Amino acid sequence: MSQTLDVHSRIPLDMAGYRLDQAAAELFADYSRERLKGWIKDGSLTLDGAAAKPKDKVHGGERLVLKALIEDDTRFEAQDIPLEVVFEDDQVLVVNKPPGLVVHPAAGNPDGTLLNALLHHFPDAATLPRAGIVHRLDKDTSGLMVVAKSLAAHADLVAQLQARSVSREYDAIVVGKMTSGGTVDAPIGRHPKDRKRQAVTASGKPAVTHYRVVERFRAHTHVRCKLETGRTHQIRVHMAHRRFPLIGDPVYGGRLKLPPGAEQTLKEILREFPRQALHARRLAFVHPSRGEEVSFQAPLPDDLLMLLDFLRDDAETMQ
Repeated sequence: MSQTLDVHSRIPLDMAGYRLDQAAAELFADYSRERLKGWIKDGSLTLDGAAAKPKDKVHGGERLVLKALIEDDTRFEAQDIPLEVVFEDDQVLVVNKPPGLVVHPAAGNPDGTLLNALLHHFPDAATLPRAGIVHRLDKDTSGLMVVAKSLAAHADLVAQLQARSVSREYDAIVVGKMTSGGTVDAPIGRHPKDRKRQAVTASGKPAVTHYRVVERFRAHTHVRCKLETGRTHQIRVHMAHRRFPLIGDPVYGGRLKLPPGAEQTLKEILREFPRQALHARRLAFVHPSRGEEVSFQAPLPDDLLMLLDFLRDDAETMQ
């Protein structure tokens, strides 16, 4: 089975000077650079209605149109992995991803991922880019994700994400006692020395995170973050940049800090918490076929509820 892909995008002015294949890779990130090059070469991907070469430079403002035949993606195996389905119809699927589940197969995680689960849940996902996945959560971040179930829904959701009109809120538990909320407006890109990490860097892509305090403890804070952009590790990087790293973050967490005089149980929980304390709690977007906003919420998972209970008990005990 195959489907015809028909998607459009306009090259932003800040991409002036990019090669066409570089710009296409940014705007159509669901497809590999090599696949996009092939589509440029065979005329499936046009620039302002005309054929072009991958190395041609763009000026910004040009219109890209991609019309191509997508064959079933048989590279990945359908696997019967449980999914917590929050909502489903013929266009979209909203799931509550558990911590520990990788979203997409990659080196070190060839299967056992959300993508493999989606292929089992609805086999037509094989006709969609990345089985309909339009955004990601880190392996150890829990919470809500929306998945497209048709090419039209996929194109619509990708456009909403690019326009920053999808509303995404997260609960995080950070190290340090915040006095108030605020906004982090700091570009994020690859770390200059460690390519596996992200960092706030002048050469990065724009990234904006709003945050507010939900509850303060003696040496930690429960915060609620709202994303304007969706950069890799954005909340983890931005909170660490503000010197409030997430509890349990193995990459950006920094040195362990324990409340003075805390009970041994709390100390052990903080030392051994197995993941970054981050949960995608709310997701809202315009339904691709109904044209109205839909909103979903996922309660905090048990491990974060337990962590909050112990921090709350510690704060009350030491008053």
